[in-house]
Amino acid sequence: MKVGMSIFMQNTNNQWTDYEVYQNDLTLADLAEPLGFDSIWSVEHHFTPYTMVPDVLQFLSYMAGRTTKIQLGSMVVVLPWHDPVRVAEQIAMLDNLSKGRIVIGFGRGAATVEYNGFRVAMEESRERFVEAAEVVHKALANERFSHHGRYFQIPEMSIRPRPYSHPEKRLYGAAVSPDTAERMAKLGLGVLIAIPLYGWEAQAKDVQRHQQILREQGFQPVPPISSSFVFCAETEHEAREGARQWMGGYWGSADAHYKFSDGHLKSVKGYEHYGVIADTAKTVTPEQSVDGFIQLQVAGTPAQCLEQIFTMQDLVGLNHFIPVFSYGGMPHEVAERNLRLFAAEVMPKLQREERKVVPVTTSAAAAQRPAK
Repeated sequence: MKVGMSIFMQNTNNQWTDYEVYQNDLTLADLAEPLGFDSIWSVEHHFTPYTMVPDVLQFLSYMAGRTTKIQLGSMVVVLPWHDPVRVAEQIAMLDNLSKGRIVIGFGRGAATVEYNGFRVAMEESRERFVEAAEVVHKALANERFSHHGRYFQIPEMSIRPRPYSHPEKRLYGAAVSPDTAERMAKLGLGVLIAIPLYGWEAQAKDVQRHQQILREQGFQPVPPISSSFVFCAETEHEAREGARQWMGGYWGSADAHYKFSDGHLKSVKGYEHYGVIADTAKTVTPEQSVDGFIQLQVAGTPAQCLEQIFTMQDLVGLNHFIPVFSYGGMPHEVAERNLRLFAAEVMPKLQREERKVVPVTTSAAAAQRPAK
């Protein structure tokens, strides 16, 4: 199994300057290659302190110059907010700068504040995503291409530089909604599980359906890539308390950014499924909501973290795991301790797939239970 790490640049509650957040998280990013991680990733978000990476490909270009061998991944580039020809150019340039070390994830976003900021109709997101992904693939795969669709009319042209490798063969789509995995499959994209909001069993069904459609479309399925928030500690008590505090802080920042719990997404075409989160929020306490989120993440001693990740692998078949170590207002020293313990005690066993170390249980309950 490959193991990466993702940088979020969160400034929960604006408790630091944005510059301080960047300096602390860049310090963590610089540890990725020396500590033996296989990849470094980041996200794309705008306009709030939820995550402050408005240009993920720019961040990856920076990391390309500071590393020599690890892969560089986006989780994700939000295609409906961009000109797809420009995105293809950025990907091709990064592919050259990194000598082919990139893995590109695409998504369509779910925050009203971001769609409003870019003056893009949220109801058009699915169609814009599909068409933009088609354009990016054409531009990367072909010396010359053209496109005549609903949103993009592109005359015959070519992007330069041409890609160094074949990044169009390493494109993934973020699957969070029940129908998204099928749309990704029809485009030939692999599955990137960015945040498993609906549980690992439900995610497993999406992956299975996605792979079936890939085969029907003539594509060879690839194992999914999965991300998770991680809090790794020496004791169960420390892990439990840390997860509740910092994962709870993250979940609060996510709801503040996306406004999941107010139910407004129920009435937005293509986002109706997010109404499940709003409906659930009416029936549980805030503490229970946080507990439910923690149960989908990774928290515990090194042995417990290892078991939880292998259980995820059993359920969805992932072969590339991407932890997030700094989030929810976590102080830098806590994030670095979390990262270093995971890198020393958990990551090597994942990379060697030493499943005999712990009794792996494949039940959904084991995958979703928090550290005790």
